[in-house]
Amino acid sequence: MPNSTPHPLPRPFDPAMAERALERWREAAVKADADLNAWATAFVDTPDTRALFDAVCGNSPFLGQIMGREVPFVRTVMQDGYDGAFASLMAGLESGLAREESIDRLMTELRIAKRRAALLIAMADITGAWTLEQVTGALCDTAETALRLACAHLLRRAGATGALTLPDPDHPWVGSGLIVLGMGKLGARELNYSSDIDLIVLYDDAVVQTPQPDRLSRTFVKIARDLVRIMDERTKDGYVFRTDLRLRPDPGATPPAVSVSAAEIYYGSVGQNWERAAMIKARPVAGDMEAGARLVRMLEPFVWRRNLDFAAIQDIHSIKRQINAHKGHRAVTVNGHDVKVGRGGIREIEFFAQTQQLIFGGRDVRVRPRPTLAAIRALAEVGRVPDEVVPEMDAAYRFLRQVEHRIQMIDDQQTHKIPADDTGVEHLAVFLGYDTADAFRADLLAHLSRVEDRYADLFEESPSLAGPGNLVFTGTDDDPGTVETLSGMGYADPSRVIGVVGAWHRGRYRATRSSRARELLTELVPTLLAELAKTPQPDAALMKFDAFLERLPAGVGLFSLFYANSGLLALVAEIMGTAPELAETLSRNPSLLEAVLSPGFFDALPDHEGLAPEHARALAPARDFEDALALSRRWANDQRFRAGVHILRNITDGDGCGPFLAAIADLVVSGLAQRVHEDFARRHGQVPGGAWVVVAMGKLGSRQMTITSDIDLIVVYDVPAGTRMSDGTKPLSINEYYIRLTQRLTNAITAPMGEGRLYEVDMRLRPSGNAGPLATSLDSFIQYQDKDAWTWEQMALTRARVVGGDPGLTQRVDAAIREALTRPRDPDKLLWDVADMRRRIHKEFGTDNPWNLKYARGGLIDIEFVSQYLQLRHAHTHPDILSPNMAGGIRQAADLGLLDGTVADDLVTALRLWRRVQGFLRLTTSGVLDESAVSETLAAGVARAAYGADAVDFPTLAGRIRETAAAAYRHFQALIEEPASRLAPPTQTEEPSLP
Repeated sequence: MPNSTPHPLPRPFDPAMAERALERWREAAVKADADLNAWATAFVDTPDTRALFDAVCGNSPFLGQIMGREVPFVRTVMQDGYDGAFASLMAGLESGLAREESIDRLMTELRIAKRRAALLIAMADITGAWTLEQVTGALCDTAETALRLACAHLLRRAGATGALTLPDPDHPWVGSGLIVLGMGKLGARELNYSSDIDLIVLYDDAVVQTPQPDRLSRTFVKIARDLVRIMDERTKDGYVFRTDLRLRPDPGATPPAVSVSAAEIYYGSVGQNWERAAMIKARPVAGDMEAGARLVRMLEPFVWRRNLDFAAIQDIHSIKRQINAHKGHRAVTVNGHDVKVGRGGIREIEFFAQTQQLIFGGRDVRVRPRPTLAAIRALAEVGRVPDEVVPEMDAAYRFLRQVEHRIQMIDDQQTHKIPADDTGVEHLAVFLGYDTADAFRADLLAHLSRVEDRYADLFEESPSLAGPGNLVFTGTDDDPGTVETLSGMGYADPSRVIGVVGAWHRGRYRATRSSRARELLTELVPTLLAELAKTPQPDAALMKFDAFLERLPAGVGLFSLFYANSGLLALVAEIMGTAPELAETLSRNPSLLEAVLSPGFFDALPDHEGLAPEHARALAPARDFEDALALSRRWANDQRFRAGVHILRNITDGDGCGPFLAAIADLVVSGLAQRVHEDFARRHGQVPGGAWVVVAMGKLGSRQMTITSDIDLIVVYDVPAGTRMSDGTKPLSINEYYIRLTQRLTNAITAPMGEGRLYEVDMRLRPSGNAGPLATSLDSFIQYQDKDAWTWEQMALTRARVVGGDPGLTQRVDAAIREALTRPRDPDKLLWDVADMRRRIHKEFGTDNPWNLKYARGGLIDIEFVSQYLQLRHAHTHPDILSPNMAGGIRQAADLGLLDGTVADDLVTALRLWRRVQGFLRLTTSGVLDESAVSETLAAGVARAAYGADAVDFPTLAGRIRETAAAAYRHFQALIEEPASRLAPPTQTEEPSLP
C-alpha cells in the first residue's frame, strides 16, 4: 500500500500565481456590492479559507481564473456546502432552461453552469470533502443535465418545424424515439475532471412519429450534430463537454445518428468483442429513456453471451495480449508516464474487469456492474478474482484517478500524462499534498507495479501478440503506446495505420465480416505489421494489403492459410511492400497463394517446351472466344506472378527470367492469334490460299522481357496472286481483312478484363511505322526492307522472330528477315547512322543517373547498339553472327574473331548485370531508382539481384554500377563513336523519327 499520506490541503506550488489570483479576487470584490465585498475580503483574510484559496489558485491557473470570475458563486458554495450548492446549481439549470427556445442562451447558460460546477467539484475534491464516487458522479450529473436540456430543446425545435410529431410536447423526449447512450466513463458514472463524453446517438425507427418519413435520417443526423455543437463548441464562455460520437457502429461509414434497426443488424453480424466490452457501460442518459432502456435490453444477447465459444474467448484474450504487459516488467518511469493507458494504469484496471465480465457475465448477472471497482468486487464475490486483488485494485484505482484529476485541473487539458520534466512532477506532487516529489514517485510506482502484476497474471499462460510493443486497435482513440510502437517500426502515419486496421475489425470488407475472420486477423495483425515494416515503404505496403483485403470475396480460408503458414504471410507482406506489379496480380487472384504452397512452385522455371502443355491445359476448358481471353490472362498473369516471386526471392534473376517471360508471351500470342482468326473467319470467312504470321520484335523478339515489358509486334501476310476478297458471309478486301484481323488480335491482347490486361502492344516497328498499314504483305515487307528501311529499322530487325501463324509462311518470313540482314551495306554509312541515332537518343533522353539502365551512357542502349551494329556490319560475310539475343550477337562476334574477346566479356557482363538489376527494379520501383532515397530493404534486394549469393553492400554496388557503365561506354566509344566522328556526314534528305 502507499507509504505516506498526503496532507488534507496542498500548499501552493507557485505562491506568486496565488498572489496574482488574490489581486484579481480583490478587484472583483471591490466592484461587487458592499455585502459581497465584505464577505470576499473576510474569505481571503481568514487563515483556513485563505489556505483553501492558495491551494486552489497556487496550483491551477485554470481554477484561479474561475475564482476571480465567480466570487458570488464561491460565497454560495461556502455558505450552502458542496452538496447543497451543487444540487441548487443543477436544479437551477433544470428550471431555468426547461423551455428555453434560444439556442444561444441555452449554450451560454450551460457553459456558465459547467464553469461553476468545475470550480465546485475541484474544491470538494481538493479538500477531500467528496469521495471519488461523489466527484465523478457530480461530473456525470453535470453532463447528463446538459444533455437532457439540449435534447429537449432540439426535439421541441424539430416538432415546431414539422420534422417530428411529438406525443407529449410539454415533455418532448417522451415517446420521441431519440436515444442518447452514455458510453465509457459517462455510462459508468466515472467521468474524469476534464473528460470528454462518449455518446451514441440513435433513433428508434419503430417509435418515431414523423410526417416526413423520407427525411427521418436527416432529421436525427441534424439533431446529433446540433447536440454536439451545443455541448462541444467553444465560445467566449468556454464549452460544456468535449463530445465524441465515434463509439457508434462503424463510425467511418455511418452518419452521426444511427437507426435502432441498423444498430441491431450491425451488432448482430459484425459487432466486435471490444464493442461488447464498451457496451458493458452503456446507459441511456438523455432523450427517450424508455426507448433507450429497450435498446440496452435488446443488446444484452450481444454483450452477454450465455455460450461464449472458444474462438470468442481467444479473441478477448488476444485483445488483451496485444497490450504488451509482461509480468515483472519494471521499465516504467514517472516522468511522462500516461496514468490512463500506460503500464499499470487506469486502462489496465478497467480491462481487468471488463474482459472477465465478458467471459463470465453471460451466465452470471452478478458480475455485470458498470462501475469498474464495483465490477471487480462482484467478480471477487463469485470467486472469479482472488480476494486480495480487490483492495489493491481499489487503492490503485482511487490513487490514479486522483492523480489524473490533478493533472487535468492544472490547465483543464484532457491529458493523462505525468509532466515530462522534474519541475512539473514536483508541481503535481505538491498539488496532491505531498511534501516531496520522491514520496509521490514511490507511491505512484508502487501502485503501477501492483496493477501491472495483476493485469499480467490475468493471461499469464497466453503468449504476447505484440512483438515490439503495444499494438492495440480497439476503441476509438489512438492508443499512445501503439502510435509509439508503429512509429518505431517505421510507419510514417501511425494514426492512419490504426484507422485501416480498425476498419478491418469493423467488418468493412466482405473478407472480414465473419467473426471467425476477425478473430484470425486479431492474431495475425502483429506479425503482418512487423513483416510490412521490413519493406521500403511500410505505409504504402499496408495500403496495398488493404486494397487486397477489400477485393477478397471471403477471408476465413485465406487467413487460416496465413495462420498455418507464417512464411506465406511474410511473402505476401514482401510482395505488397516491394513488388507493385505482383501485388496487383495477387489482388486480382488471391488463389495464387495456394499455388505458392504447391510442391513445384519454387522449382526451376520451365522452358517453352515445358510451358506449352501447361498452357494447353489452362485453355482447354474455354467454351468460346471470351473464355479463351479470360483464361489466357489468368494463365499468363499466374506465370508472371511465379516469375516475379522467383526474382523477389532470388531463385532466379531478371536475366535468367527473360526467356521464361518470353515463352509465356509466345504461347499466349500464338494461341490467341489462332483463336482470333477462327472467330474472325466465322463472319468474314477465309482468304483462299492466304496465310499470316505474327513477328515479335524488341524484348520479346530477343527473349529479354521483364515483368512489365510491353510487346512489339508486326503482322505479315501473303495471298496467292489474283485473290481479291475473303469468302465469308461478309467478305472483306485483302488489305482490310488482315488489317482488321490485326486490330482484333491487338484488342484481344490489350483489352482490360477482370483478370487485367495481357500486354500493352506496340506496332510502331512495322514498315513505315505509324504511317504504314497495321498488316503488311510479304512482298511489301521485302520491298520495304530492300529499298526504304532506315538503318535503325534494320537494327530493330536483328531482334525479329516469328512467334505464331502459318508454318509455311513462317519459313518464308524468316528467310526474308535473314535476307534483309545479310545484304551488303556501306560500312561507313552504317557506322555514321548508328552513332547519329545514339546521339539523338541521348539528346532527348540522356541522363546522369546510372540507375536509368536504358538511357545512361554504358547502359542497355549502348550495348544493344554495339550488338546490332556488329551484326549488320558483318552478317553479309559472316551470317552466323546473327542472333535475336543481343548477348548472343556479341558472343558470336567474338567467336568469329570480329570483336576482341575481353571487350565482348565486358559488354556481356554489363548487359547481364543491367538485366538482373532492371528485372528486380521493374518489380519493386516505379520510375528510376533514386539512389539517395533507397531503403535498407530495397538496397539489400538490389544487391542480391545483382550478385546473388555474392551480394555486396549497396554503396559498393553503386560503385560497381558506375564502373561497369563507364567501361561499357568506353567500348561503345571505341567501336562506334570515335570511328564515326572521323567520317564525313553522308548525304541524307531527311532524318528518321526516333524509334
